[in-house]
Amino acid sequence: MSEQTEQTQSGVVIVGAGMAGVQTAVALREQGWRRPITLLGAEPHQPYDRPPLSKAVLLGKAEDSAFDVDFEGLGIVLRLGVEVTGLRAAERELDTEAGPVPYEFLVLATGAEPLTLPGSEGVPGVHLLRTLDDAARLRPVLARTPATVVVGAGWIGAEFATAAREAGCAVTVVEAADRVLAGALPAEVAAPMAHWYEQAGAALLTGAQVASVEAGRVLLADGRELPAGAVVVGIGARPATRWLAGSGVGLGPEGAVAADEYLRTGLPGVYAVGDCASFPSARYGARLLVHHWDNALQGPRVVAANIVAGKALQVYDPVPYFWSEQFGRFVQYAGHHAGADELVWRGDPAEAGWSVCWLRAGALAAVLAVGRPRDLAQGRKLIETGAPVDPAKIADPAVPLKSALV
Repeated sequence: MSEQTEQTQSGVVIVGAGMAGVQTAVALREQGWRRPITLLGAEPHQPYDRPPLSKAVLLGKAEDSAFDVDFEGLGIVLRLGVEVTGLRAAERELDTEAGPVPYEFLVLATGAEPLTLPGSEGVPGVHLLRTLDDAARLRPVLARTPATVVVGAGWIGAEFATAAREAGCAVTVVEAADRVLAGALPAEVAAPMAHWYEQAGAALLTGAQVASVEAGRVLLADGRELPAGAVVVGIGARPATRWLAGSGVGLGPEGAVAADEYLRTGLPGVYAVGDCASFPSARYGARLLVHHWDNALQGPRVVAANIVAGKALQVYDPVPYFWSEQFGRFVQYAGHHAGADELVWRGDPAEAGWSVCWLRAGALAAVLAVGRPRDLAQGRKLIETGAPVDPAKIADPAVPLKSALV
């Protein structure tokens, strides 16, 4: 056995060099882990942050979004362009194209992969936007300002449509559901957001099924034909866990690794964090799968603490948080509104700034803030405490949320 293999075997191996993987490696060092750490990344690029891909990188305002981390100085072995193909728990080894990689502790941080539009694979002019290479391919396309069709009116679709309009493209957004953000927000909350498309000069077609995609055009099921110099598919993502089939790692119905409250899997020494993992939330009484940046930032600190501490384990039960920049608006969300029994508006959605609060059993469960960052910050703290609030005060946008306690 080589010296490198011996060192790897006595330490932590992290699969995935995105936000969750990088933050796990950094947190391990910050929390006192002195033994080897190996970070495996499937892409050849220096690890990078994803949110700027649909903004600064796509529009040519930045070349990349590499993390400012001194991996060598931290003693983190970075192995890029290494795709992991399997896990053999009995041997505590990973299978990779470059050969087996042994581990003592293993952290699964493989993130999520975008869903593809059936029948569009390999069609010229069809793009996904998940990786740095995706953004690099799309940037010169947008610079030519072609007629662009965006498939999907979720968060990613809205962000890409925003960038395409900023680049000067004619944009049509096609959504199979009858409204925008159908999988994320109730109809009454999402309704005001549909108007943002028109205000930005983007056409929005809801209840529109894509029948086929051909070079230069998109055909809808109702017979309409849309010219398309570029087609961008943003219909969601699934955890990148197919390589774990047969490994003994438990996967939920969404394909996510079913981690416990300590972010452990059912295999000895194996943890899961970020977009690829779901976790049970005592706060919300549900298992959560959170595909957002903040989850990939917060979860690694708990994983690192539990690896370092051994028996004194920390529970991971955050208030989920995310943000989206679209059509000149800063949208923030904290909490989990499923199971809420009351919805309270703060402000007029026709105005520049407004919020929506969800209450459950008299306490704040979630808040959506459009252009009202103070509502988000104060609401998040209220959710964390679980303290009872006064709905009448919540409904008054002039009353700070922190003053809504009963």
